Amino acid sequence: MTQEEACIALNLTRGIGSARAALLIETFGSPEAVFEANVQDIARVKGLNQETAEILLSNRGLPLEQELSRISRSGVKVFIKGQEGYPQCLADIEDAPLCLYVCGTLPEALGSRAVAIVGSRRATAYGLRMAQHFAESAVYSNWVVVSGLALGIDTAAHKGCVLTGGKTVAVLGGGLMKIQPAENIDLARQILEKGGALVTEFPMCFAPTRFSFPMRNRIISAFSAGTLVVEAGTHSGALITAATALEQGKSVFAVPGNADSEMSMGCNDLIRGGNAAMAVNFEDILSGLEFLPGMNERSLFGDPGAKEVEEEEQPAPALEDDPSVNESDRRILQFLRQNGDSGFDAISGGTGESASTLSRKLIALELSHRIRKNPDGTYRRIR
Repeated sequence: MTQEEACIALNLTRGIGSARAALLIETFGSPEAVFEANVQDIARVKGLNQETAEILLSNRGLPLEQELSRISRSGVKVFIKGQEGYPQCLADIEDAPLCLYVCGTLPEALGSRAVAIVGSRRATAYGLRMAQHFAESAVYSNWVVVSGLALGIDTAAHKGCVLTGGKTVAVLGGGLMKIQPAENIDLARQILEKGGALVTEFPMCFAPTRFSFPMRNRIISAFSAGTLVVEAGTHSGALITAATALEQGKSVFAVPGNADSEMSMGCNDLIRGGNAAMAVNFEDILSGLEFLPGMNERSLFGDPGAKEVEEEEQPAPALEDDPSVNESDRRILQFLRQNGDSGFDAISGGTGESASTLSRKLIALELSHRIRKNPDGTYRRIR
């Protein structure tokens, strides 16, 4: 078994996310060594049990062979964290995925001349128009647009790119053979035809779930120099992307909307709270990013009848069940659960997070509705 095969087999295992995969590799010394261990040794690793260990070891057989066959037949490339070709902008984040499945070509501009455009699935005509306008402007400025191929704002952003001959990257919440929504399968083909890419951390036949959509948002923000939220309600999934961008130290922008529009409340709150700069055109984004370091002037397409997973309307998962929450965020939330409402200094001392890092993380957790800042300046865990 090669290192790449071992990583793909690890990635195939339900319940083994990037953090647990890293812990397994650290415990046994290499990805290949994980599959040379026995069930009992693997089950003793923190967060695992015998059932998961048995499934993990079984994946080195037929499941791996089938996955490698699907990858080969579809012309997909799989990049492994730490190996050549894996995007550096993604490797730099705390919970970078072990495997990155890529159909098409990753633009060189990722992480530098790339902007994420995200927003509500239930977009208004105003939101769709603005998303397409920003995407077209990005193409004319020789920038790449990153989004999630969902209905609404994502679709408008991708279409704005392909209609003007630009490159765009769609980060999926499921496998490349389970593209959702079915309405965007033709758009996915157009993205590839224009030299863009479809990207996911999930195995080829992984069906999207309410957990997988929030997970992919960290990749969208990592690929981008800044994130633009075009239209979002107060509990929109787009705000999770804004939160991950802030955690990663990236700039966030928001398009203002009518004060009485539900679909603009999230954007207006971002601006009012100082967590996003207002953007009314692409020049606002260029101006806001110009001082950032490193800046320069049936194969793949799944079942058309598959029901789209409702990303924004699913209830938020509990902390213990949510693989999209990274370890440092989990420490903050567990500290607040154990100690109740706490001030900034107490959280910093209790979790070991530096002041600058903690400040970003608290803002991101507040935006993702996991904590609330009280009037006296302390923080309360909501869920």
